[in-house]
Amino acid sequence: MAFLVIEGPEGTRKQTLEAHNKLGRHPDNTIQILDRIVSKEHCHIDQVNGQWVLKDLGSLNGTYMGKDRVGTHALRSGDVFSMGSTQITFQAEDRGPSQSPSPKVSSGVVVGGARGAVLRGGQGQKAQDSGDHRRRDPEAAGDTVESQAPEGDRSRVTLSPQRVESHIHSRIQPIVDQAFQPETQVTSESHLRSDYEKLRVSYEVIRTIGVELDIRKLSEKILDCAFQLLKPDRGVVLLHTADEALWAGSGIETEGGLRGEGALHPVCVRSRDGKDEEVVLSSTITSEVLRDRAGILSSDASMDARFEGAHSIIMQGIRSTMAVPLLYSGQVLGMLVVDSQVATNAFTDKDLELFQNIANQAAIAVQNSLFAGKLEREARTRQRFERLLSPAIAEQVVSGKVEIQKSGELRDTTILFTDIRGFTAMGEAHSPQSIVDMLNEYFEQMVEIIFRHEGTLDKFVGDEIMALFGSPVSHVDDAERAVRTAVEMFECLKVLNETRTRRGEPPMEVGAGISSGEVVAGYLGSSRALEYTVIGDVVNTGARLCSKAGPGEILVGESTYDRIRDSFECELLPPTQVKGKAKPLNVYRVVHGS
Repeated sequence: MAFLVIEGPEGTRKQTLEAHNKLGRHPDNTIQILDRIVSKEHCHIDQVNGQWVLKDLGSLNGTYMGKDRVGTHALRSGDVFSMGSTQITFQAEDRGPSQSPSPKVSSGVVVGGARGAVLRGGQGQKAQDSGDHRRRDPEAAGDTVESQAPEGDRSRVTLSPQRVESHIHSRIQPIVDQAFQPETQVTSESHLRSDYEKLRVSYEVIRTIGVELDIRKLSEKILDCAFQLLKPDRGVVLLHTADEALWAGSGIETEGGLRGEGALHPVCVRSRDGKDEEVVLSSTITSEVLRDRAGILSSDASMDARFEGAHSIIMQGIRSTMAVPLLYSGQVLGMLVVDSQVATNAFTDKDLELFQNIANQAAIAVQNSLFAGKLEREARTRQRFERLLSPAIAEQVVSGKVEIQKSGELRDTTILFTDIRGFTAMGEAHSPQSIVDMLNEYFEQMVEIIFRHEGTLDKFVGDEIMALFGSPVSHVDDAERAVRTAVEMFECLKVLNETRTRRGEPPMEVGAGISSGEVVAGYLGSSRALEYTVIGDVVNTGARLCSKAGPGEILVGESTYDRIRDSFECELLPPTQVKGKAKPLNVYRVVHGS
């Protein structure tokens, strides 16, 4: 199946191709390219006689293969073409790395409840994606969700309160802060041996885990270490998914029912001999581990459903089980479970203590992985917001000090529009590359001025800049900041035009319009492409004032004038009729030095 990898201002995404595809800035296109340099309908990609063909639609800024502008081009897998600042790679088929997706679990998996969670796995294999296929296990007292996995990989993990009866032999409270006595206070060989064993286990775990940050791979390495040190028959890593902020982007997919107290997600399962069998975990045991935050050593017996009413137990598979919590700073991240089907006393109290030591080291590694993912996501978020907001405001948004409402909120905002006069004629008289270079140089300096006054860059529309003052962060002098920004932009433009003249390039002439009032501010767009913006009559008025402004003019509406009249000299113009308004508007020209 052919697809495109699109790298642009909004990040990187993958888009599967249809037989006929329209690419452009307008949302009606098959593939929307949110790039200010891209035309509304920029190009087509069609499948013609088994061949994929790229056709530019006469766009202003062109479609390029490398440095060459193309009209029609037969695409080959791996071809890279660009439009505006967006780079697109064509692939004839998906050749991504084969990797098992994270296991999904049904929404009913709650430890201590009557429903069960199932995860396929085999010796040395990653957990497989359970998909959406579910069936009722007629022999189970609780519900079971069966994963979709390759034939021959039939081991399952089930949390069940009724199919397993457990007899708890030992409990151990985890000592997360491993205390080692000073050498002068060691009074017995047993203490020395105990401390040595703690150090040995810690070393083995750290050596095995290394600096792995991928949760699934980390879980596999944790089980590797447990199998090496304890020799169990089977092992399972169960992790909490209650904290969405930490788990987002970790590669572990969760469903709504998995979030909340006591919710566990089986991430990895290992069988020593690769038997295709069901792994049933007692939810009585797992619930107690979570509640008391204590490791447990128990013997478990499977129950025969025929004798449940008589409280009889048929010892069909007596096994030893150890379950220990993954604790970090008092928070339970999940648990590790291993069992042996050899005998009831396959594990000892010393094994339980050793297993808890493994869990202590594993918990640190799991938390490091989650924190690393969180930091990476925050960095991406900060980078995205810094394209729109000043660095100081972007930091407030990322840290949560400033909250942006996705549903929209009413905000008093001043909107500044600037527009290059005669831009269309310039586009016809100069090459697309020179136009792009001119805009980038111009935008770079103008945006710095907007950010300096703590404004928000809403968007670029061709040669037009739209900036907000009062959304998402408001100041008492937002209107003055907007006018001051426009004045400084014209002063900067004067210097820029002097440089352009020395280079033999034509100067740019810009007009500005400013309007103030109440707008709805928030995220707008599709689930795949959201942008922060404002909507309201104030926005339309600002755009109309900008269109009326001549070169070097700053026009403001009456609402803005009322807020700046004591700070800026303004001239009242004759009543001005603008598009979309039934009555003429009172418009003022800001007097400035440019």
